[in-house]
Amino acid sequence: MRVGRAAAAAVVLTVAVAVVVARCGTSAVRHGTVQTKPSPVTALPGGPPAHIAVIVMENEEFSDIIGSRQTPFINALARRYALVRSMYAITHPSLPNYLALTGGSPFGITSDCTDCHVPTATSLADQLTAAGLSWKAYMEDLPHPCFRGASAGDYAKKHDPFMYYDRVAQNPAQCARVVPLTQLTADERAHALPRFVWITPNLCHDMHDCSPPHGDAFLAGIVPPLLAALGPRGLLIVTWDEGTTDDGCCRLAAGGHIVTILAGGLAVPGARLAATVDQYSILQAVEDLERLRRLRGAACACTPSLAPLLRGVGTVSVTSPASSG
Repeated sequence: MRVGRAAAAAVVLTVAVAVVVARCGTSAVRHGTVQTKPSPVTALPGGPPAHIAVIVMENEEFSDIIGSRQTPFINALARRYALVRSMYAITHPSLPNYLALTGGSPFGITSDCTDCHVPTATSLADQLTAAGLSWKAYMEDLPHPCFRGASAGDYAKKHDPFMYYDRVAQNPAQCARVVPLTQLTADERAHALPRFVWITPNLCHDMHDCSPPHGDAFLAGIVPPLLAALGPRGLLIVTWDEGTTDDGCCRLAAGGHIVTILAGGLAVPGARLAATVDQYSILQAVEDLERLRRLRGAACACTPSLAPLLRGVGTVSVTSPASSG
């Protein structure tokens, strides 16, 4: 009887390990080569864009979205605009990737903690404010601005990176810019869209808790009016926080192969980028276009550029040290 129980326990343990391995990726693959010279700074003729918007979805590999009949809107968007074929997330789980996208580093955070924080580091939010550029982070199901709870309905703090930075969360003027998603439509109609827009859908609409068709339907509803509001000198970046494998590239990324689409007036229609890039390439693009200094991973010589997907861009060599504060 004791032998039987031990055998059964071994089977359960084997199955549990197999499930964990399957979720994390059974065979991590490093793609491409590591870039050794800093990407030239991307610049637009006629000055910075009118608006940049970023929408972050959740937990799907590239192959589960592109070419799938379950996501017709996303695939139509990718066909019409610019698609990154080889983008890799930085790590697992979600939160470190959100911090990488907004601060250029996971800051030593390796979990989806809700009681952790980033004490003094400069983030994209600080950069935008210091440069006099307006910004808002629109969070679906957020109860109210400056909310610091771990969750509310289908809102999850772990997908709201701005509230992890003390310089935002503890500053009423800054955290007032982190608002419920319901304000987006009002801002669009009032022609009051900020210079930088961040959108986090709720746990269902971002595909975290629900299937890809739910996220596809959400994007089909929110993206068309957003593109209209961004205008001809606007850029929309739709990306995912992580994949389901440990595949990576570019020295700093090992969080899976993810979809990233650049859409709007500043994206090259039908363009495809085959070169390997990672999530720091997104932060780098935003900072370059807004004439901000590159933060941490975005400043790494190993971080490739998204410039080939942008209309009429010029580049200048990197001549000054990047910010790391």
